[in-house]
Amino acid sequence: MTQVETRHAIHPAHAKTMDTEALRQHFLVEGLFQDGQIRLTYTHYDRFVVGGVVPNGAPLTLDAIDETKTPSFLDRREMGIVNIGGDGRVEAAGEAWDMATGDVLYLGMGAGAVTFSGQGRFYITSAPAHRALPHRLVTVAEAKHVHMGAVETSNKRTIKQFIHPLVMESCQLVLGYTTLEDGSVWNTIPSHVHDRRMEAYLYHGMAPESRVLHLMGEPQETRHLFVANEQAVLSPTWSIHSGAGIGGYTFIWAMAGDNVDYTDMDFIQPEDMR
Repeated sequence: MTQVETRHAIHPAHAKTMDTEALRQHFLVEGLFQDGQIRLTYTHYDRFVVGGVVPNGAPLTLDAIDETKTPSFLDRREMGIVNIGGDGRVEAAGEAWDMATGDVLYLGMGAGAVTFSGQGRFYITSAPAHRALPHRLVTVAEAKHVHMGAVETSNKRTIKQFIHPLVMESCQLVLGYTTLEDGSVWNTIPSHVHDRRMEAYLYHGMAPESRVLHLMGEPQETRHLFVANEQAVLSPTWSIHSGAGIGGYTFIWAMAGDNVDYTDMDFIQPEDMR
């Protein structure tokens, strides 16, 4: 079973007028991970797609969806898949990859139908592609690990870069995830915007009662969302993205746009935000 929701792009002037319910309706993605289902959110931010797949013991296949108007979903797209569950398997283009928790699989344009199986909980990210690149499984050990922050500023964290120019080649998709150390809560400080790329966050690894206070909006017109485990946030190019959580958490960041330069950010210092 595959379900697809479409989200249209929001102008920053429109976002200023939104109440809590409207902000959550347009920027928060809930209910992605449902047993026996493929759930996708097709956005008009760089035609980016986020999704969740939970085989729950019975294989699930993603192939054609009406929103792309192509014979198969990946005919003109590339995909990054993160396994946030137990051991799972992904099959496409006549190949199969066994994925442990935390592994990331890149599928290039033209991979055809994609079948998910096992006990994995698969987070999907996808962006349009202009050429076919080799499929690749990147394990946690093969990712580039970057240590940032400090205990004193409550943001000591490890960034793991997977679909990234320092690890592998993609068309426009960039993906990795960040895990906060015990006692640290703040992510992405100082905050930033990048007008060249949109971004999506998936928060996971949280206790059911925990929440992340996700900050968004223009630097001088900030807003916030309270985000639960396995919920995603869509971050337009004009929006900051940072936050603080109750207890430990990990967030998967994925970007698409004009370039794959991870450092292409316009930083906003805390004293300049409103």
